[in-house]
Amino acid sequence: MRLRKLTENLPLKYHPDKNKSLSAEERFKEIAEAYEVLSDKKKRDIYDSYGEEGLKGGVPGGQVISMAKTSTILSTEILPQLLHNFSETQIPSKTFSGVTPGSHKQQDPALEHDLHVTLENVLNGCTKNMKITRKAIHSGRLTTEDKILTINIKPGWKAGTKVTFPKEGDQSSSKIPADIVFVIRDKPHQYFKRDGSDIKYTANITLKQALCGCTINVPLLGGGMILLDYTDEVISPQTVKRIARQGLPYPKEPSRRGDLVMNFDIRFPDRIQPSKKNIKRSTSLD
Repeated sequence: MRLRKLTENLPLKYHPDKNKSLSAEERFKEIAEAYEVLSDKKKRDIYDSYGEEGLKGGVPGGQVISMAKTSTILSTEILPQLLHNFSETQIPSKTFSGVTPGSHKQQDPALEHDLHVTLENVLNGCTKNMKITRKAIHSGRLTTEDKILTINIKPGWKAGTKVTFPKEGDQSSSKIPADIVFVIRDKPHQYFKRDGSDIKYTANITLKQALCGCTINVPLLGGGMILLDYTDEVISPQTVKRIARQGLPYPKEPSRRGDLVMNFDIRFPDRIQPSKKNIKRSTSLD
């Protein structure tokens, strides 16, 4: 009963979230590594048969089982008893959640930053150099340093794409540095709005142009303009025109591009002179 109580209470007593002393950190590390031996049948059998020397490589026949700091793990009075008297089912494994074998350190949550890019950046791809400032440990001393993280943006990347730099956050002796994550966001554009791999454009025309026909200069994302002829058409507010392959590259097939999708905003006059009203009344628009 006493050993069972020790098994249940020791990890909680020395857990780094509850006990901040340096000796507690080392003690918890010993317990976590002892649990690794106990929960691995192969290592447990070797320890039961050959003791500490077996885990360090002294197994007849030359078999070697690597174990970090074995002499430290098995040097305390209590841990060998735990290894000999208890099965892995009697140690609460959830106590060691977030603890990797050989270490009690937990990782800080990821730090996300928005990275705003233009649609031209998405069309052609680009490189962004992002400067971060973080705490770092050099020669045992905690300092502040600037670091450049390079992001290669591929043509067609979707808004919301995440670029992760593992363990580039603040360094600490007690925790694993956080991952730094950049999330791609679209910058507002003068003319266009993204819709998947298509881009949308709204052409502003007058009521006269909509009814009598017109030509329209439409800007292109890659630069320049294209002249579209609608002189023989009536344009309604529901009219939609597509210009093929003038959108953004497909992320998984950048040699293909989406379309430029054009809608129309028809400007109605605020008022009409009476003489023009009479002309329109006498003209059939059916």
